[in-house]
Amino acid sequence: FFSEIDKSGKELYSAQLIPSRGAWLEFETDANDVMYVRVDRTRKLPITMLIRMFGLGTNEEIIRFFGEHKKITATLEKDNTTSVDEGLLEIYRRLRPGEPPTVENARSLTDAMFFDNRRYDLAIVGRYKLNKKLALAARIAGMEAADNIVCATTGEVFAAKGEILSLEVARKIQNSGINRVDIITPSGRPYSVVGNNIVDITAQDLPFDISDIDMEKTVRYDVLCDILSSGKTPEEMKQDIKDHMRLLVPKHITIEDIFCAINYNIGIEYGIGDIDDIDHLGNRRLRSVGELLQNQFRIGLTRMEKNVKERMMTPEKEQLAPQDLINIRPVHAAIKEFFGSSQLSQFMDQTNPLAELTNRRRLSALGPGGLSRDRAGFEVRDVHYSHYGRMCPIETPEGPNIGLINSLCTYARVNEYGFIETPYRKVVQGHVTDENVYLTADEEGLYTIAQANEPLDEKGYFVNSKVMGRTGKERDFTVVEPEEIDYMDISPKQIVSVATALIPFLENDDANRALMGSNMQRQAVPLLNPQAPIIGTGMEHKSAKDSGVCVLAEEDGVVEKVTSDEIIISGRRYPLLKYKRTNQGTCCDQRPIVDKGDYVKAGDIIADGPSSDNGELALGRNVLVGFMTWEGYNFEDAVLISEKLVKEEAFTSIHIEEYECEARETKLGPEEITRDIPNVGEDVLKNLDERGIVRIGAEVRSDDVLVGKVTPKGEKELTAEERLLRAIFGEKAREVRDTSLKVPHGESGIVVDVKVFSRENGDELKPQTNKTVRVYVAIKRKISVGDKMAGRHGNKGVVSRILPEEDMPFLEDGTPLEIVLNPLGVPSRMNIGQVLETHLGMAAASLGWKIATPVFDGANEDDTMSLLEKAGYSKDGKVRLFDGRTGEEFDNRVTVGYMYMLKLHHLVDDKMHSRSTGPYSLVTQQPLGGKAQFGGQRFGEMEVWALEAYGAAHTLQEIITVKSDDVVGRVKAYEAIIKGENIPTPGMPEGFKVLIKEFQSLGIDVTVITETDEEMAVKDTDENDEIIGSMIQGNMEDFDIQEEDLL
Repeated sequence: FFSEIDKSGKELYSAQLIPSRGAWLEFETDANDVMYVRVDRTRKLPITMLIRMFGLGTNEEIIRFFGEHKKITATLEKDNTTSVDEGLLEIYRRLRPGEPPTVENARSLTDAMFFDNRRYDLAIVGRYKLNKKLALAARIAGMEAADNIVCATTGEVFAAKGEILSLEVARKIQNSGINRVDIITPSGRPYSVVGNNIVDITAQDLPFDISDIDMEKTVRYDVLCDILSSGKTPEEMKQDIKDHMRLLVPKHITIEDIFCAINYNIGIEYGIGDIDDIDHLGNRRLRSVGELLQNQFRIGLTRMEKNVKERMMTPEKEQLAPQDLINIRPVHAAIKEFFGSSQLSQFMDQTNPLAELTNRRRLSALGPGGLSRDRAGFEVRDVHYSHYGRMCPIETPEGPNIGLINSLCTYARVNEYGFIETPYRKVVQGHVTDENVYLTADEEGLYTIAQANEPLDEKGYFVNSKVMGRTGKERDFTVVEPEEIDYMDISPKQIVSVATALIPFLENDDANRALMGSNMQRQAVPLLNPQAPIIGTGMEHKSAKDSGVCVLAEEDGVVEKVTSDEIIISGRRYPLLKYKRTNQGTCCDQRPIVDKGDYVKAGDIIADGPSSDNGELALGRNVLVGFMTWEGYNFEDAVLISEKLVKEEAFTSIHIEEYECEARETKLGPEEITRDIPNVGEDVLKNLDERGIVRIGAEVRSDDVLVGKVTPKGEKELTAEERLLRAIFGEKAREVRDTSLKVPHGESGIVVDVKVFSRENGDELKPQTNKTVRVYVAIKRKISVGDKMAGRHGNKGVVSRILPEEDMPFLEDGTPLEIVLNPLGVPSRMNIGQVLETHLGMAAASLGWKIATPVFDGANEDDTMSLLEKAGYSKDGKVRLFDGRTGEEFDNRVTVGYMYMLKLHHLVDDKMHSRSTGPYSLVTQQPLGGKAQFGGQRFGEMEVWALEAYGAAHTLQEIITVKSDDVVGRVKAYEAIIKGENIPTPGMPEGFKVLIKEFQSLGIDVTVITETDEEMAVKDTDENDEIIGSMIQGNMEDFDIQEEDLL
């Protein structure tokens, strides 16, 4: 239900009934109080036509049912129909224009459109939400009874005239089968509230137990009455309930639902019922993979059904066997398409264990049936009060997807209907119990909830006489009596996600920086020697264990054997992964942390995975940092690091790259994987085995052959001499060209694994592929200048210089700093958490402690100061520092301490790229762009302006001709460089010729005129090919010019 303000300032109400599958019903009101309906997005028509169609034919019947409201009378004036049949025919004309309208056709169409389960499906969650929204009890609760409300069967008086109805009484009224209640609205006028004839079956006095029946608890009262009044035995009635489940809990819409929705829409104006907030998590649900897969299955099965029906129409259907009728391919294709090309189907982010964990807990508003990032407004992306404990307000990507992709909170779970629930501790009369209750966002609106940090005494009672709690539909914070509290938060970290809960002192960081911090932890590369943080949050162990990268003992036992690749405990073998490649090219390696003879319990961690240290998540290293400037090397977020970190391999990581080579079937014959490659020396083949595949352990560099492969060339026309020679000496070796798999430009490493798949071994390969070889090359990357580093508080920077250990600033005891950060990176960014972490880290490292400081519940300023004093440092955490080059003391004392730093996946080795000649674009003949295409640097508009500003005409001409798309000129320039001559005058760029062709396609003839008013001939590219061809032919003996360099 929605409302909007029209031009005259009047509030207009509208409603939508949107099923999972089937026709939409949309109600709206205009400024003249006329109510309209759109059936399945057709043109709007007066709502009374729809009411007539469903059985209330005359104006009197409609007014008797809905009351004499101005909206009903105004709509009846607009309506030109007067009976059920006329209403049916009018709606049929709108839905099926052009078809002859008959009452029978109209009735069968509406029955199929609204009351057929195959055509109209609310789904379980749709029925649940509809019953919850239209429930009589929720609408009359808090209202004044206009008359005595009496049970029709027992005569019990539920409420006397003038009594205010409580929620409990309202529920009794609804469950007794009363479907219409007359009340006095808050504005003082009488109104008749109509329900949708639904009761709670568990509140009925049944002669049998229904707890073992798996069914929706709200059922249709008339169907239930028919079953209970049938006179059968209790067991037969119970069976009837199971048999009539579709009638008791209909998946389609009912006439009562439609009439109730119209009544609700009229009542909103009088303060009965609520407008819906579309961004509230009570109105947004998760569609998990099972549901999405079910939809694909339905598509596949519908196609299969269609095929079966078509085959059954054939004349010789008597001879058909079932297997001739049914073809499974449509179902198979639908599922394959879902996993292969669905918007939501993606590779798991395996950069590190935390990335895996958060990728599994991700919630997306994009995808089929969702939003598109271009049309999503600000409201959808914004943090909503109903996200509390369900969706993390911090962890979301920066950029176009902000707020559309979110993360599940630490304690949240998804219920059977797809709504997110969060747990609370139950409070009874001011006493906090240990009972945990999961509530959805709309259930939470009914209760008052205290915060997790509210102090309690030993017995579990609130210490303070007044307690702060969230209350009401808008969840406002108010101060209430302890007895008024219904629930209490379970933990301070329940409002954030796992990645955010790993940031210590989160409460001292600005939200924007915390967002970067939680996102950057997912990009941390697993290090060779990881360390668990000195200052953690207590979540490290749980997140490492739940990420699935560590090996857990499945049962109690004694460790019998430990090697680097397996652990045996009481006869059970646990194999360990060694140097396996992840999806992101990082290295997955498991290391044992138990010794022979140790006793372990089920669930204990027995081997660390990547980025884990003794069963704790360890994404980076604890390093000694100082906040000071040093010769400008930490200007603008640059980071100065000590050579010690390189020597000790503190931030060294292993990266494994996968290279694949396929031998396909071509038109000219099959490709072959072989060592026999034409026109290459033996030194190129030194690392290949007899099959032509590189050996494991070989050290390879850029352009080395990994897999030798030859492809057949097209046979050219033979000359008479060649035919004679072939006749004398027999068939010569067939023409093949070298298409070997080589190490790409700028890559190198050691071959760690080779996998060969072939049809002979029964491996599943792509069509037209005979053999596939995968080669895995590992490289050890030390930290180097240009690598990106970050802390956990969004404090990121790029390594600007690696300084010798002896030149780094040092402490009074001679300890040199490991990293120097810029102090100007703290105040404006407001991520003070990094400074507090540094202080606490210094104290903890001196005392040999490891500290867990959970989010919103951790160490405060006083704790940090007292710990610094205990460790023998000044309260402010600053120390005297000396210059490593001169030994002189710096003027001011400096904040120094241990901070947890990460090396991020944006490594300089992956981004470094250079090109002299290489591939060119087909149409424009300009060099391609990007490292992957071995492309050039783009010299764009703004760069051209810069050269124009300096008047560097010759440089500019060279850049946009010879170095780019002057096809003839660049070959001549290459020739001139090799011969040592002056570079000739550039010619005409290909881009200009393309422009002329585009003008010609518009019917505009463009000619180029020189300074002397002569017309310049513009040669086409194919003419240039001949010129280049002749140049290559003439010069090939003099120069070692490769054909691909020129083309």
